[in-house]
Amino acid sequence: MIVREAAGVVPGDVTDPINRRILAVSEDQVRGFVRDPLGEIAHRSGVEPDAVLARIRAMLRAGTVRRVRQTLVANNLADGALVAWRVPPERLDAAFDFLLRADPFTGHVVARTTEPSAPGASYRLWTTLKVPQGYSLEKHARYLQPKLHASGVRLMPARYVFVLGVGHVRRDGLAIGSKADVAPEPLRVRPVELNDDAWRVLRALKREFGAEELGADLWSARAAEAGLSLEAFCRAAEELDRRGLVGRFSTFLEHVKPHRDGARVTGVNALFHWAVPPGRELEAGREVGRHRVLTHAYWRDGGEEFGNVNIMAVAHGADRATALAHKGSIDDHLASVGIPVTFSNVFWGERSEIKPSEICPLAYAEWCGRVGLEPESMRIEPELVRAG
Repeated sequence: MIVREAAGVVPGDVTDPINRRILAVSEDQVRGFVRDPLGEIAHRSGVEPDAVLARIRAMLRAGTVRRVRQTLVANNLADGALVAWRVPPERLDAAFDFLLRADPFTGHVVARTTEPSAPGASYRLWTTLKVPQGYSLEKHARYLQPKLHASGVRLMPARYVFVLGVGHVRRDGLAIGSKADVAPEPLRVRPVELNDDAWRVLRALKREFGAEELGADLWSARAAEAGLSLEAFCRAAEELDRRGLVGRFSTFLEHVKPHRDGARVTGVNALFHWAVPPGRELEAGREVGRHRVLTHAYWRDGGEEFGNVNIMAVAHGADRATALAHKGSIDDHLASVGIPVTFSNVFWGERSEIKPSEICPLAYAEWCGRVGLEPESMRIEPELVRAG
């Protein structure tokens, strides 16, 4: 059934049933490069195109949706890591703010807590970091470390990805233990080299849209920005998609902060950790990745400071009890399929901000100039080891 509505005030809140119908598709169901992504959202949601456009604009202006953009498969375009920082408690907010405002290569910034006696409990600040190919994550972290007054840092690159998505509206009210019949195929993180022409397309493709830019013809202005005709731009984007470098077209919800009406999409953000025996990481990650509550799941090595955990996943939920119930169902499933867990833990998100990480090599060189660094000084040195 196609949903149509009369002209008038357009609701911009997440509780509106038509908005939820749109968001159930627009958060993470439009995969790859699509020439008319808003039309695709209308088709899949059963809401007429004009209403989809009006409502996404309204939600963006209201702050319900924090950004609308074409995502890229950044793991294949840049070197990246989950980073845990040990900063003095009195410096936590200042370090958080610095990474949020001053470092374009830091994405997610989350202050987390766990049991005080748990391994790694002194690492309260967790971020994602990406630097373009050829540049060093370790050197970038070393540059940031004194600015954060951090006494410790742990870089945890993803070896494999099992789950990568959002879909908070789709997951609302999900039954405890809900899981897919088939385990996901692991995606190996393997950076792909691109020439300058491809980067011009990607740079234009990934920039977020303002409300006034949204419409049926999304890509003409971006094609001009890249110096291409619309057809040439779309063909280039489709080729990048075939190479596995284009993610999803997404309306990103403001899911942690309260909206203007006081509503929150999620109440808690939990980072789950499991340590499984070496050699069983792929098997364990696939079994963990079956569980529909998870928005992210990876093989990352935490090292001794974090109890030698090697499978990590993120879940959002209404409250801690619900999140723990979901984790308990995952624990039970791992046991049922014969995968031993030698240690497990949860880091709870407190303050949280999310922004896209810059991954363009040209942007990195420009940043080096702004902060007074020689770009060559930040390039990879083979002898560096990723460790805290």
